Amino acid sequence: MSKTVRKIFFLFFIACSFSAVFAQNQKISGTSLSHFNLDVDTFLGYDSFGYSYQIKNNVFTKTKGNEAFEYKSISLGNITKVDLQNPLKIVLYYDDFNTVLLLDNQLNKITEINFSQNAIPIVVDAIGMSTQNQLWVYNALNQQIGLFDYLKNEYKTVSTPLTETIKYYQTDFNTFYWIDKKNNWFSCDIFGKTTSLGKVSDFDRIEIINAHQYIFSKDNLLYFKDITDTNSTTISEIEILQKTFDNFCYKDQILSIFTTKEITNYKIVTP
Repeated sequence: MSKTVRKIFFLFFIACSFSAVFAQNQKISGTSLSHFNLDVDTFLGYDSFGYSYQIKNNVFTKTKGNEAFEYKSISLGNITKVDLQNPLKIVLYYDDFNTVLLLDNQLNKITEINFSQNAIPIVVDAIGMSTQNQLWVYNALNQQIGLFDYLKNEYKTVSTPLTETIKYYQTDFNTFYWIDKKNNWFSCDIFGKTTSLGKVSDFDRIEIINAHQYIFSKDNLLYFKDITDTNSTTISEIEILQKTFDNFCYKDQILSIFTTKEITNYKIVTP
């Protein structure tokens, strides 16, 4: 190889390396909308009506201005999962008793389902609201995703058995998303169609926006990633004021940062 060719190759390598570093360090600035103190254990997020949801001392609460509702169950142990997709049918799951409760918009109990008493044995490892009076359920006994009709008390499996442990999952009405322990990202629709969505970045916490975008935290920094970007290395850092935080949630371009005793809401416009 001639000196000229080697020089061109070296310059090309430097340019590519510089482009990759630049792509990984793009910034998204958030506009602070509100900031207030909140004495809770876990902040869960907002619904489309502006109510906030939180847990303190295992009591589930819903607040907006001077309005406040609460629900607690002494007999079922700790709340391990909350699904707020439908504010008229809120899902509370209690892992200790393999039981789910559905609450109305004033946090009155609509129904209680003990999966241990189901005709088809179910041990719930993941759960969320789906369509047509159904719940998404990942059954640890057969390692398959299914749909449970809570009015008919009927369960049907829709996926093949998963081959890796679920590290994180998230649901919407039509889709069950999950990330396995190797950071591979998948989706399953209500008809059982399973799609591989690629590999996600290593994360401490993550929230899926849609089938190609997600926000994640790592070492107390927040990032946005779009897997449809032609440059697969592009990760945009989200600039916030907090140096440390306990959790975050994102809904309708509002990013809520929860620290030990306060919440800050940012307006975030993702690329």
